Formats: sequence, structure tokens, C-alpha cells
Amino acid sequence: MKHWHIDQLDWGSFEPSRVDPDIIAVVKAAAVVERNGVDYAVYLNHVFSDDADFRVAADNWAIEEVQHGDALGRWAMLADPSWNYPAAFERYRSTFHIDLDTSTSVRGSRTGELIARCMVETGTSSFYSALADATDEPLLRQICKLIAADECRHFKLFYDHMRRYLEREKLGGWARARIALGRITESEDDELASAYYTTNEPESVPYDRKRCIAGYMSRALMSYRQKHIDRVTGMVFKTIGFKPHSRLHAWAARGVYALIRQRQRSFAKIAAATGT
Repeated sequence: MKHWHIDQLDWGSFEPSRVDPDIIAVVKAAAVVERNGVDYAVYLNHVFSDDADFRVAADNWAIEEVQHGDALGRWAMLADPSWNYPAAFERYRSTFHIDLDTSTSVRGSRTGELIARCMVETGTSSFYSALADATDEPLLRQICKLIAADECRHFKLFYDHMRRYLEREKLGGWARARIALGRITESEDDELASAYYTTNEPESVPYDRKRCIAGYMSRALMSYRQKHIDRVTGMVFKTIGFKPHSRLHAWAARGVYALIRQRQRSFAKIAAATGT
């Protein structure tokens, strides 16, 4: 069940003078990724084919993901009236695909799959919280806060199911950590690069993953502050079975924030050099 509806948003509160062009580019890419949640629900239904409760949960999750994409896409068309969200989504769908012809998780186990989903929700909840804090545009701030709250609930959904499967599959802490960190590093793969390309660059420009991921990350990472990383690090620790709110957590959060600032600068240099 949805916790909010797109038509309940205060669309009349949009203030074009407060729109940041760099944020528009990020929102466009995020819109098509969120809208593509239906494909991930199909994949999860295949992996958990004999788990009726989880399949219902995955389908409900996808409905909320689609609404996220539609809300962001509608906002982006207000911010850039020349942009066509439905057309951009179809272009993205024709460019980026996930393997739907499978009955097993690419993570090696169902527990591993749910760990990976926890990492995605950890990333998105922190991203939308950071974006809400970074933007001065009131409508986008409202949208991002609602999405961030949904993503926190989605984290709990996948975490609770992960705990259930962990009792059966007995995946150790370090194995869980490897899966979690592996999924985090995939943030620089073709999913986000393709999303940036198909929503921000013309078809006449050849796709280049390095250029496009730099265009996305150089903008997206600018929004993060230490408080966002403190929270995301705690969620990662909770997922892999480490104690959050500990000295190790505090040390890790500071290190991750420093790494993010360094990565943002590195991506910004690439973006500047390639004119992205």
C-alpha cells in the first residue's frame, strides 16, 4: 500500500527560480531508474518463486518505486519543459537491461540477494535525504523527503526478510560484508551511467560509460554531508551484523565521507574534461 500519492503533492508550490541545473540532471536520471523497478520485481519474483509472502512484498515495493519515478519525472518536466519523461524512460529501457531469464540470485543465495537489496535501499534513502537538504526548490524537497521515507521502509522490508533467510542459509559476517561492499561498488556500473546518458544527452552522442558516470556522480555526490554518511554507514553495519553507533562505525563513517568527497572531485575533473 502506498504511503502517499503523487496527486496529493503540492504541484503549485514549484518555484523555477530556485531550481539548480545540476540537480535537474540528477533527478532526470533518478526518475528512469526508479521507474524501472518493475523489472527488478520480475527478477525478484523469479528468485523467490516459492515464497508467496515475499513476492507480494516485492510487487508492492515496485508500485512505490514506479511512483517515485513518476513524481521525479513530473518535477523534471516542470524544471525543464523541453524534456519528455515518458520518451526518456523508453530510451533508457532500450539501452539498459537486467537479466530476467533466471531463477537464481546473481548474489549466490537468497540471503545475498536481500543483502544487496538492503544496500540499494540504504543508498537511495541517503541520496534522497541528501538531495532534500541540498535543494532550495520546495516541491522537490517535499518529493525527496517522501521518497526517502519510503526507501527507509523498503530497507526494513528487505532487512526483515534477510534475517528470515539468514536463519536458514547461515551466511557469515564477512561473506555478508563482501556482498554488501560488492553491491555498493556497482553504483558506478552501467545502470546509473545509462540513466544519465539517456536522460541528459542526445542520441547523436555515442555512449561512454566513464564520461556518463562522471556526469552523474560529480553532481549527485555534491549533496552529501557527514550526517548522511553517518546514517548510511549505520545501515550498512546493521545489515552485515556489525554494531552501529560504535567507535568503528564513527571511524568508518568519517572515512567514507572523506572518500566520497575525493571521488566527487575526481568525477568533477573528468566531467569538466569531457564537457559532461
